[in-house]
Amino acid sequence: MTFALVLVALALAFPWAAVAAARRLATVLPPRDACWALTAATLLMAGGTIAALAGLLHVPFLASLEQVPLHRVLEVWPVAVPAACTAALVMAVQAVLLFRRGFEHRVVLERAWRAAAEGTGHGDLLVVPGDDVDAFALPGYRGRSSRIVVTVGMLRALKPRERAVLLAHERAHLSGRHHLLFAVVDLSATVHPALRSLRGLLGFHLERWADEVAAATVGDRRVAAAAIARAALAGSQNRNTGGGYPMLSVTSGPVPQRVEALLLPEPVAPKGGARRIGALGLAVTVAFPALAAVALAYGLHEYVEYAAIAVRGS
Repeated sequence: MTFALVLVALALAFPWAAVAAARRLATVLPPRDACWALTAATLLMAGGTIAALAGLLHVPFLASLEQVPLHRVLEVWPVAVPAACTAALVMAVQAVLLFRRGFEHRVVLERAWRAAAEGTGHGDLLVVPGDDVDAFALPGYRGRSSRIVVTVGMLRALKPRERAVLLAHERAHLSGRHHLLFAVVDLSATVHPALRSLRGLLGFHLERWADEVAAATVGDRRVAAAAIARAALAGSQNRNTGGGYPMLSVTSGPVPQRVEALLLPEPVAPKGGARRIGALGLAVTVAFPALAAVALAYGLHEYVEYAAIAVRGS
């Protein structure tokens, strides 16, 4: 049982190293690739964590399959039941946090749709009256199609070409299904505390992804940078703090870094050894929790069989 506990401890501790590798890799990848890498890494690490805990939880169940009385199993593995109970408690807490976070996502989305209810327009654009300065991509909900929501205050704050940047930015959020990527990472982060730091990082790269699409659409990176800066400056004076969809808002994220990136040449994927080394490091650190979970399940099964033979022979 000591070996199994060591595997669980390593599986639960290794995401801290995997997060560091994922953050490092995201800095050298273009925004789109960085978003997919962060999402995949977070999902796999969360799955590996749950699998490791589930392995501990199934010790009594495996013992019952071998028709070994639980009290005899405890004679061989005194920590079997405490470890299983601890795993069950942790998984229960994870389930509560996951449910609560999912409910918060639903509340935010419903509130955003209520804020857009007064909007008028056609196609995918809704213009909301008022002096508040805001713009956001609103995912579809309950049969309603996705929309781009822009306030009159935001349209007044931007020049014509900057408005084109704004609309292209928000359309990039919708076409790229960025709300789904963010939801995956945000919900997965409730499984392991190490994953929480990736939520903000993914949010930044999602905005950078949309910024790059907008810059390519208008064909001028400086105009795109000016539009993001002007929209963020105007939006910082908002009086309304109860509406909008902050997960896909043009003014979210560290705006100075976004503007600085747009004033540089378009990012490209690294070539050669740097990319291979980064990808290999991330793959190793992310794969470890899953491999540890598989090894744990196999080891526990073998331990239960050993205990069954020992009990029957006594």
